[in-house]
Parts: sequence; structure tokens; C-alpha cells
Amino acid sequence: MRIGIVILPDQRWAESQRRWRQVDEWGFDHAWTYDHLGWRDLVDGPWFDSMSTLTAAATVTSRIRLGTLVASPNFRHPAAFARQITTVDDVSDGRLLLGLGAGGIGFDSAVLGGETLPPRQRVDRFAEFTELLDLILREDGTTWRGDWFAAVDARNNPGCVQQPRVPFVVAANGPRSMRLVARFGQGWVTTGTGDDNDLAGWWASVSALSARMDRTLAEAGRDPASLDRYLSLDAAPVFSLSSAQFFADQVGRAAELGFTDVVTHWPRASSWYAGDEAVLVDVATRLLPQLRG
Repeated sequence: MRIGIVILPDQRWAESQRRWRQVDEWGFDHAWTYDHLGWRDLVDGPWFDSMSTLTAAATVTSRIRLGTLVASPNFRHPAAFARQITTVDDVSDGRLLLGLGAGGIGFDSAVLGGETLPPRQRVDRFAEFTELLDLILREDGTTWRGDWFAAVDARNNPGCVQQPRVPFVVAANGPRSMRLVARFGQGWVTTGTGDDNDLAGWWASVSALSARMDRTLAEAGRDPASLDRYLSLDAAPVFSLSSAQFFADQVGRAAELGFTDVVTHWPRASSWYAGDEAVLVDVATRLLPQLRG
């Protein structure tokens, strides 16, 4: 089992860099940040750009993989985004993981003054976004036109350090998005579904989604072993770092369902992912080696 952690981009770099250095030293397998212009009730506080943060993180780490959890078409165009991706992959010497998702409603979808799209149209846009981004990152001189995006002779020189391109970790819960995983993803990430107060129900949804992913891969003629499976533990009703034992139990349940990777969050003082950093330290220094093994 590989274990990762999300560090929200809500701290100035003078504070944030300590966290990125620390997770690298502790031995986490991957570290992520959110790709938003503002997020939920944290929109009124400090918030920083994801790709700039990952570039800085690449300079203060040496081994840990770095990623977006997740980037979306809400405010990105594949041609411009491809340049940022290539840059972070280069600065990190091939350690970038690209989490991609359809994008939800909220600040990101409203701040640019556009209309809020219903779910079907968001998935339509996401399908185009993923296909065009894949093309630009793999081929130099892409010309393409769809209903949502277009590119004319989009260049990718020098290309990604990771060939043929950086790995896509595609967020998907529904059938259409899962088909995108089967087509373009080297990884799949899910948050599960269900009631905010029902932990057992959330795990049941994760199990059902995992089975659906198996069926989707089979229909696409793809070997299930070719796909890494990431579970965002803190989409559950209980924060995964509530205690070291609870975290270990959650990791074990994910492994039983066939997940190769889990992701937790750096505890915050209040609001989202509120918790005690001492629990994170305990997990990282005492439990991480055996959980990874």
C-alpha cells in the first residue's frame, strides 16, 4: 500500500515548505495539493496556486511524488495547462502525478463569470479536456477542435520527463467518467459517496464503485492490474487521522478492497480536516513503514 497526504495551499510558503520537506523525510509516497481558485468556506482566507506550489515543493523535496488532487476544466485550457505540467514535471525530475476531475460547482465555476454547468455538460467538457490534454502532452503540434476546447498547432517541446507523458490519475464515480479512466488513466481516484454521517454506508459505496471500475475495465479490455487505485480517505464522515489506530484500520479496509494507494490530509486547526498534528507525527514515525509494507 502506498500512502499519500494532501497539503492544502492555504499557508504562506515560509510555513508550507516545512510541511512538504517533512512528508518527504517521513517517507510518504506522494503529496498533493488542491487545484482551486478558492475552496468552500476557506475562500475568504489565504489561498495559493497549485502549480506554483508544486514547483516550489519540487525544489525542497527529493523523492516524493507530487500531484494535483484534482485539476479540472473549470478555469484551465489544455494548451496552457500542458506548459505548466511540463514545467513541474521537469523541475521535479519526473515526479509529477496529474490528478484530473470534471470540476464541481462553487467558487471556481462562478468566479470567471461563466454559467454553472449541469453534471452531464461538466462530464462532456471533462472528456474533451482529458482527450486534448493527452494529445498535447504526447504529440508536438496538435490541432484539434471540439465543442468546448480548440487548439491550433499546440506545441509540447521538450515534452514531459515521464514518457509518453505524466501519469493521469482520473477522478471518477460515474459510468462515463470511469470510461475515461479506462481510456486515459494510469490511476483512478475516488471519494466514495453516501451520507455524511454514515461511515459504514460510505465504505459500502467505495466497495460498489470498486466493483463498477472492475466492470468498466473488463468492458474496455484492460487488465485491472494496469491501473493504480487511489482512495481519498477523508471523503468519509470521520477524519482518517482521528487517531493512529483509526487510520491504520482505514488503510486496512482500503487494501481489502483492492486499493493500491490511500490519501489523507495534513490536519488543520479548525474547519475542514480539523485534527491534531501529533496524530500525524505518530502515524508517520511509528506506523508508516508497516502500513506501506
